[in-house]
Amino acid sequence: MSKKRSLRFSIVRGALAIGIALLVAFLLILLSSSGNTFGDKIASAAKAIETMLVRPFFRANGQFSTKNFTDILASMIPIVFTGLATCVMFSANQFNLGSEGGIMLGAFVAALIAIYAPLPAGVLPVVAILGGALATAVMMLIPAILKARLGVSEMVNSLMLNYIVQYMVLFLMHGYLADRSKGQMQTYTFQSEASIPPLVDNGSKLSWGFVIAIIMTILVWYFMYRTRYGYSIRMIGINQDFSKYSGINVFAIIIISQVIGGFLAGMGGGIEQLGRYNAYDWMALPGYGWTGVTVAILAGNNPAYVPLAAFFMAYLDKGCSLMSTYSAVPAQLINVIQAVIFLFFAADQFLAKYRQRLVVKSAEEELKAQMSKAKKEGSD
Repeated sequence: MSKKRSLRFSIVRGALAIGIALLVAFLLILLSSSGNTFGDKIASAAKAIETMLVRPFFRANGQFSTKNFTDILASMIPIVFTGLATCVMFSANQFNLGSEGGIMLGAFVAALIAIYAPLPAGVLPVVAILGGALATAVMMLIPAILKARLGVSEMVNSLMLNYIVQYMVLFLMHGYLADRSKGQMQTYTFQSEASIPPLVDNGSKLSWGFVIAIIMTILVWYFMYRTRYGYSIRMIGINQDFSKYSGINVFAIIIISQVIGGFLAGMGGGIEQLGRYNAYDWMALPGYGWTGVTVAILAGNNPAYVPLAAFFMAYLDKGCSLMSTYSAVPAQLINVIQAVIFLFFAADQFLAKYRQRLVVKSAEEELKAQMSKAKKEGSD
């Protein structure tokens, strides 16, 4: 199938999956809506959906809100990194779900460095972010080596690893690292030199981490589509046996893909901590890794589309929060929308006939072009 038709199929499939997810959300809201008549329930559900889809960009008076927009951009930052991490791993057909624990570990390690490392401004945040990224890269060696050496499922190992990270952090916080003088479970305050400065001065949490996220998107895209290692990762994802017989070191690439994914997830955790917080207080898995899976699926495992997918998910998350405020609908509806999107993208038979028609049409056009070329050469 041609690139143009492949892109068209991806767009149609994505739009339908999102549309079905929103329809499911509407029906769930309709069932839980208050109202004396069915018409009242429909009006209430429609108002809730309108709040979710329209209100994130606007104030209560209907004017465009720059702060709301920059808040959405700020919310994108961690899921851009987990989306990129998942793209790299999924491209190698490695269904590693460890970005959730990875972003938590990266945030925790970066926070410890930000608290205790005696480093100057400019150096401290860089060391903290890289420290968190490297810690998560090392963590990802566990499912990577088990998969490459023993054939153990990376999905199961990475899922379990998420909870090992969570309870390890809880153990260290409760036993050694919490600041007991504060009213909640959190670490001591970060050194002022560790913070990532804001990108705009409008009261939002948008930091220079957003710029770093865009730069990393470009670098990951270049790595995946313009380097030998990126090509090897994608070839293993398409056909591992063929890649092996063509000379690609499958063992090394399986490990490299998951270690890079861990590095990106940990980097996102460090940037999120130093850009939005002044002390570490994550006692549960933050959810960014799960959203990153949805982002990678929406992006078709192409890093270039990750920021767009991340913006969409951050926008929906903001909309669901507003909907819960104004319409008494739980903000957790975003999880239902994510699950439905994931379901339809994961279903191989979803729009399979439409895809088959596109493949056949591309083949017919290619054959016609070749016959026309051969006829022209014969007449010459």
